[in-house]
Amino acid sequence: MAEAIFETDLGPFLSKALEWSKSFRQVALFQSNDFSDPYGKLSLLMAVDAAAEFSALAGKALEGLNAFRNAYPNQWLPGFLAYDLKNEIEALSSRHEDRLDFPDAYFFVPKIIIRTVGDDIAIRADNPVAIFQAIDQTKLTSSTHRFQGTLKTRMNKQAYSQAFDQLRGHIKKGDIYEANLCQEFFATDSELQQPELFYQALNRISPTPFSAYFKWNSRYIFCASPERFLAKRGKQLISQPIKGTAPRGQTPEEDERLKLQLLHSQKEKAENVMIVDLVRNDLTRSATPGSVHVAEKLAVYSFQQVHQMISTVICEQHPALSETQVIEHTFPPGSMTGAPKISAMRLCDQFEASRRGVYSGSIGYFAPDGDFDFNVVIRSVLYNADKRYLSFHTGSAITIDANAEHEYQECYTKASAIFQALGQNL
Repeated sequence: MAEAIFETDLGPFLSKALEWSKSFRQVALFQSNDFSDPYGKLSLLMAVDAAAEFSALAGKALEGLNAFRNAYPNQWLPGFLAYDLKNEIEALSSRHEDRLDFPDAYFFVPKIIIRTVGDDIAIRADNPVAIFQAIDQTKLTSSTHRFQGTLKTRMNKQAYSQAFDQLRGHIKKGDIYEANLCQEFFATDSELQQPELFYQALNRISPTPFSAYFKWNSRYIFCASPERFLAKRGKQLISQPIKGTAPRGQTPEEDERLKLQLLHSQKEKAENVMIVDLVRNDLTRSATPGSVHVAEKLAVYSFQQVHQMISTVICEQHPALSETQVIEHTFPPGSMTGAPKISAMRLCDQFEASRRGVYSGSIGYFAPDGDFDFNVVIRSVLYNADKRYLSFHTGSAITIDANAEHEYQECYTKASAIFQALGQNL
């Protein structure tokens, strides 16, 4: 394979690249949307077409992924890990029906890599010039997507409140001290025309630092995630859990007030600290002794729809562990489970009304230099075009001080960009 650098206008080029990629079975796109990230390495990475691929259900998926990574150590490997890998890592199960039919782990070796290098585009392929010319000459067939279907929810307000009360009862009994209760919005017999344009619309409405578009055959993931699950940079492992959410204000004054409320909220800070402690504990299993530390604590970052409280936990990776072992020790992301982690996952599965699947899992990539970067799959839409089934989840944290009405409304706040991109009312 060869690599060549091209000067071009990134915005139009990316639109053409997504249109051009429609004929391929595998497409992965990662964008940082120019967010300031001291741990970021790429502002854009696009991987197209598979020279080799790995797909597995929970059982021995991580063992298989490790072998796949070892077989292609100097390659880009984009892919995703579903939340239900918890059933392989721990003695857990998922009682709900799998309506989307995604694998629990999927990665591929791309034939074509497109990435940004400064203001230019680098293409790595057998014939990068031919790829650039094909993309540059692509005509855009449409300017907008179209969604046909009616969104429903698996949990109405009453059902959510009942699940909330039951989980809070377990908190009162001391079984857990935090749980992340999630609910599904879905559409059956639906059609999402021009899915790549839907992703672009979602990314315009809700630009985030861990945005991703993933296509595998007739299955799609449209991800507007603001959260990093786990990254490796040299010897360092970095996790940045989010816990604590506030809506954006209608005026600059209201926006600043809501941001300060979040910053000083004892409840939101307590939620964040609980998950930071969980992440620290998870990372200890993969760290050289004494290296786990909190680099940034309870920082508030602003996104298009919400303010979020984010902490950063860092350690030095133990040299005896592989990349997949490190991921296994920390998966699923603690911000999506609750604490203690295993008990919270077991109870969430009991009281939720749907299977999470890829939601609450992670999308990302292994890089040729040994680094990796994986997000948390939140604010994301999953779509199976063959089954005509579209789905997305939202969740919020339940603690002893939580209020059911507030947490229920928070779920809708987090879903607002998706509703807008689909042209549906809240």
